[in-house]
Amino acid sequence: MAVDAARGLAVFGMFAAHVGPDPEVGGAVGAAMQLAHGRASALFALLAGLALVLIAGRRPKAGRDGRQALARIVIRAVVLLAMGLALSRIGSPVEPILAAYGVYFLLALPLLRLPAQWLAGTAAAWAVLGPQLSFAARVAGVGEDGTWLSELLLTGLYPAATWMPYVLAGMALGRLDLAAGAVRRRLAAVGAGLAVLGYGTSWIALRVLGAEQPSEGEGTVAIDDPVGLLGAAPHTGSTFEILGNLGCAGLVLVACGALAERFGPRAAAPLATVGAVSLSAYVGHIALIVLLDIELVPGPPLRVLAAFVAGTLLSAWLWAGRFRRGPLETLVHRATLAARYVR
Repeated sequence: MAVDAARGLAVFGMFAAHVGPDPEVGGAVGAAMQLAHGRASALFALLAGLALVLIAGRRPKAGRDGRQALARIVIRAVVLLAMGLALSRIGSPVEPILAAYGVYFLLALPLLRLPAQWLAGTAAAWAVLGPQLSFAARVAGVGEDGTWLSELLLTGLYPAATWMPYVLAGMALGRLDLAAGAVRRRLAAVGAGLAVLGYGTSWIALRVLGAEQPSEGEGTVAIDDPVGLLGAAPHTGSTFEILGNLGCAGLVLVACGALAERFGPRAAAPLATVGAVSLSAYVGHIALIVLLDIELVPGPPLRVLAAFVAGTLLSAWLWAGRFRRGPLETLVHRATLAARYVR
């Protein structure tokens, strides 16, 4: 329930980033929109890593069961890659994250059997080294060919070079007993610490240099602005942004667990219902943006975001009353049934 509720919040965060008012409007609305930018997609990626562990088994399966679990993940990755590439060709002003998800899943396969401590350590090391290595590689001209693979790995809006820490951290969380109060309290403390470390250290470093916080990026730190590596702006892929986003994602997951525990499952049910059909909701909102020809720059008025949120809540509730899975979730599930033929 908590994981689905967090996924539902991530869906609405993506809506806010895509069809919400520009953060420049200021005030409470602007602050809320700013919180969504970059952090909602990071939360999605963290929850994707957690889902990988749930598919593979919190205690990794062995033998035929293990091979079938790996096959399900590979099939899911291929389907997401296909969906993402198809979405990118319908003329959407939103760059879909689904193809990147497919790449993340494939890259995570060799690490699926690692325990939580090793996954967390790998995530931390990748968060620290990945942005610097990405910057150096792009300065050296790697990825200049502009192919879809180089964009997914290094130069796009969601490059694996700087987004894998979210997936790895989610995998580490999937190994933990998140229903235990002690685990959630530790996660809250770690999340708060990472948020302060990421955003706070960036703020101090830029103040010392007398530099301004970079503006929202296009997935990477610009190679002509090495100071950007010290920033923490959304979609810049710096170490400080990654650490801060990881902290926020952990806090959201803890908050959703606390909501369900304190007020009962019904309190989290509306968000969880949306989270259970998150793939359909995500693809659906991109399709609507294209069909309705919604102008995203500058940000649409708040009523557009409210309509997307209300419509999704109602649609998810009506669908859940009749079906177990969302329409696209059903498609992915049926595709993964082929894994049962693996021996």
